[in-house]
Order: sequence, then C-alpha cells, then structure tokens
Amino acid sequence: MGQSYSAQGNLSNMPCLPGKYTGPVPAVPFEILEEIFLNLPPQQVVCVCRLVCREWKDVVDSDSLWRERCRREGYNLCDTKRLPKDWRLFYFLRRKRRNLLKNSRADESFNGWQILENGGDKWKIDTVGNTRLPDDTVQKYFVTSYHSCKKCQLIDLAKEGYKPSLMDEVQPDIVISDWYAPRFDCGSLYEICVQVLDKKKVPIQTFSPDTVYFQQWNDQTWNQMTHVFKDYGPGARFIRFTHGGSDTQFWAGWYGIRVTNSSVEICHSVDRELPPELPSHVANHL
Repeated sequence: MGQSYSAQGNLSNMPCLPGKYTGPVPAVPFEILEEIFLNLPPQQVVCVCRLVCREWKDVVDSDSLWRERCRREGYNLCDTKRLPKDWRLFYFLRRKRRNLLKNSRADESFNGWQILENGGDKWKIDTVGNTRLPDDTVQKYFVTSYHSCKKCQLIDLAKEGYKPSLMDEVQPDIVISDWYAPRFDCGSLYEICVQVLDKKKVPIQTFSPDTVYFQQWNDQTWNQMTHVFKDYGPGARFIRFTHGGSDTQFWAGWYGIRVTNSSVEICHSVDRELPPELPSHVANHL
C-alpha cells in the first residue's frame, strides 16, 4: 500500500499493468482517470494511485474528483453557499462522521456509561411516552431520582480513528447534542459538562453552562442542548461527556430530569447547521 511508483521507474510490479512493460505510463484523459478512481476504494486512491505519477497525483488532488464522490455517495452540503476549501478533507470527515457516544438512547441498559453519582433511588431507564422527541426512533431514556445522578463517557479519539495529526492540524469541529426533559408534575434540574482533553486528560476547552431548572407543573417538552468546539488548538486526544441532574421536590422514585439521544460528532465546519449556540429555553436561564 505504501510503496511509491514513478513513471520513469520499473512498473513491472504494478498489479494494474500486465507483463513486463517498463515504458512510461500511457497518457489517459483526465476524465477517464477520474472515473476509474471514483470506482476504487478511497484509501487506495490516496495511498496507492496518488503515488504513481504526477498526472495521477493531479487527478487525486483535484476538487472535482472528491466533489463528485460526495455527490455519488450522498454527502450533501447543509448550505450550498458554504463550500469546503478542501473537498477531499470534507469527504473523509463526512464518511467517518458518526456518534462517538455508545448506547446514547438507553437501548443497552447502562452499557458504555460510567455512573458518577447515583443518588436517591438511583438512575433508571424508562420508555418514552406521549411526549415524544423530534426523532421518533428514540424509544427509551435515562431518568434521575431525588438526589444527584450523573454519568459520563470518555472518548478516545485515536481509537475512534481520528489521528493526532488530524486533530492538531485540521482541528475539525466537535459537535455536542443532548436531549433532556422534565416531568410535568415535578420540578427538576439538568446539568451537562463536556470537555476536550489532552493526552494527560487535562482540559483544553470546557462547555459547562449554568444548571437548567424546571418548575413543577410544566409542559414537559423535550429540549436540545447543543455546543460546537472549534479552534481549540493542538493536543485534543479525548472528549469527556458528563450529564445528569435530579428532581427538586425530593420525591421517592424517578421524578427527575430525563436525558437521551446524546451525541458527540466530529465533522467539517461546513457539514453542520448553524443554530444558535444555545437554545432559547436555555438562554433564558443564563
């Protein structure tokens, strides 16, 4: 994979050329080369094809190749007025994009989560009722009790496929989302803290908004907390996601804040919507 070839060197070992041909690489129109590369695995295009000769390198480095690859694979822009400067980078970040949190919808009990505080009658998992989230596929949530309940996950970026060189040089956006809601008949509070950490797990940047309080007899609407880490500097190696809360009436059982469908995603700056940094519901509490 990593071996380099040149048009002037011996090409007899190249798998795409039969026999003992040792002459220069035949001239192939740009459009034909591009179509060939569009049908090869993207890693092979970058790690092998790009090293063959200058002509092939120019095709692999062209915006048109990766823009077309995005189109064919359905990686559309959120806003056509905001175009990436590097379509190849956009393609690979978009291809890799996913939720880095495990079991964010409570489908696998508490697997993947570290329980930090388990007050009152402890954390519990319940089923979404009549007040559904915007995403109808979410069926369960985590619910807190009458003393503080908090849980967290630590994301190792290297293990998730995000190399130190990418995090240091590109510093892609880190997009945070969390859904939370009170019960209508009980007051509650919601807390979240998300940190970008270096290799020693020392915080580089922290998102920790003020605690959100809900009064008793509320509309029990689900709310989304969002934040984007950007321009955080070199050294990002881990992300720690922590959230939770409690009820404020100290009722036995599970009348506290509910949380579900949490997410941490790494993406290109043009591969996301541009909502306010905090929803209006939260802004009213700051």
